[in-house]
Amino acid sequence: MSATGAKHTPFSLIGSDVTITGNLSATVDLHVDGAIDGDLSCASLVQGADSRITGHVTAQSARLAGLVDGSITAEELVVESSARITGDVSYATITIEAGSRIEGRFTHKDTPAAELKLIANDGAG
Repeated sequence: MSATGAKHTPFSLIGSDVTITGNLSATVDLHVDGAIDGDLSCASLVQGADSRITGHVTAQSARLAGLVDGSITAEELVVESSARITGDVSYATITIEAGSRIEGRFTHKDTPAAELKLIANDGAG
């Protein structure tokens, strides 16, 4: 039984006074108001405006409002006006509010990765 008394808690809350050092993985939805120093993987992520995540974020859906220093992979991504992101972003759908700041590359998940080919010139001479 969880601390809330529920057997199956649909989400977990990381409060503003909590700092997690290390990777975090959850099968439920997460609401993060604290700090995470490590990679984060969850079903759905809601990030508070005063929170900080340093590491790679992987989620089915993510609503980001705080600081993220690391890459982001999400099917559905919403970047709120208070968000500050430094890192590459991979998404299927994205909404970016005016005022947010993102430094990194955007990659649509349906776009195949660029392929480099080496072309040898056998006739050089």
